[in-house]
Amino acid sequence: MKKLILLSAALIFSAAMTFAQPAKGSIAPEIILKNTSGVPVALSSLRGKVVLVDFWASWCGPCRRANKSLVSVYAKLKSKGFEIYSISLDDDAAAWKKAIVADKISWLQVHEKGWESTVSAEWKIEQLPTSFLLDKSGKIVAIDPEGRQLEQAVTKLLKE
Repeated sequence: MKKLILLSAALIFSAAMTFAQPAKGSIAPEIILKNTSGVPVALSSLRGKVVLVDFWASWCGPCRRANKSLVSVYAKLKSKGFEIYSISLDDDAAAWKKAIVADKISWLQVHEKGWESTVSAEWKIEQLPTSFLLDKSGKIVAIDPEGRQLEQAVTKLLKE
């Protein structure tokens, strides 16, 4: 009976770990998606920079408001080694590209259709916006940092 309980607990724990979102302290899973020009871009190609992995969509009001804040932070810190790898989950690529122009986004944009996409599933994205801040080695150091907190965290990581 004891063995059965231990086995059940181990199975439940391993299943929970299988479905968990990438955690702080872990290396970010690889992503390779196409940018607005159709060229594949690997997240790992940004190693050596502080990176915000940002999941969003053009139809998401909170995402569009967050973009306004990110425009400011990106303009301030890009030249110091900060990059944003934004992943649109739009079903409509034209709406995605229109939002990029409307929001004056100048950072890297990639696209994968919808919630059922491979990357969305691997990263366990359940709501938008969702973001992960990575240090220069690709390790996740914060989940969903916003505004001033994001700017302070990026500034600190850039000094390391």
